[in-house]
Amino acid sequence: MRWKRGPRSRNIEDRRGLRRSRIRGPAGGLGLGGILLLLILSFVFKQDFFSLLGGGSGSGPMLSSQPVQSSASEEELVDFVSFVLDDAQTMWTQLFATQGATYQDATLVLFRDAVQSACGFARSASGPFYCPGDHKIYVDLGFYEELRTRFGAPGDFAQAYVLAHEIGHHVQRLAGTDGQVRSAQRSRPDLANQLSVAMELQADCYAGVWANTAAQRNLLDPGDVDEGLRAAGSVGDDRIQRMSGRSVNPDAFTHGSSEQRISWFRRGLRSGQVDVCDTF
Repeated sequence: MRWKRGPRSRNIEDRRGLRRSRIRGPAGGLGLGGILLLLILSFVFKQDFFSLLGGGSGSGPMLSSQPVQSSASEEELVDFVSFVLDDAQTMWTQLFATQGATYQDATLVLFRDAVQSACGFARSASGPFYCPGDHKIYVDLGFYEELRTRFGAPGDFAQAYVLAHEIGHHVQRLAGTDGQVRSAQRSRPDLANQLSVAMELQADCYAGVWANTAAQRNLLDPGDVDEGLRAAGSVGDDRIQRMSGRSVNPDAFTHGSSEQRISWFRRGLRSGQVDVCDTF
């Protein structure tokens, strides 16, 4: 992808230097087994169970800020995601304006290992995610190496696709789609997975809309489109189920099959029009 280094986005929140420190006060009475139990509960339920130890005397989880230990290649990656973030959000700002609406920027949170969001506690193993509760996108940059090695989707445009997809979820939040779907999932639990798939495929299509404008502005190198399509297909539910040693079960899909994800990303990419992204 053709991109230029510039000032980093004002919409990046760098938490890579935050580390969970030793628990003090009443929590200090916990043995290693108790601490591990709280970590497991926090991971499973996406909530910070260490907060239950809160109270006086400085008890509870303590986050300490340390200097970010980073490599030149990682800092280049930060510059790259900063460029993609601002480029995509500039496009959405312009597109919303043509509809008489105002786009509100999302914030990209960079973290390592684990993070606390308005949507709860999450570890990097969960992958990048968007939290509608705080309008923030959470990314552990280590995921991009996993995307390349584990999922077989190398290339900078594969990385750009992932971020553009999460920005697509922010667009859904601003457009009211997110709220409508969550309401429908509560009233029709039997359709919860089907509606989740529709949300994810629409975000793929929105990522394709941005990719279309990037191509028109001559930002794509030969092979970039293939990188994006490969990335979309690499994270299909059917492929992930096979990778985990399970049989393919469409009833358990929450993001869509590889074929569906490629198809909807390509649809947005070819048309560049938001109105083709009605996955519902």
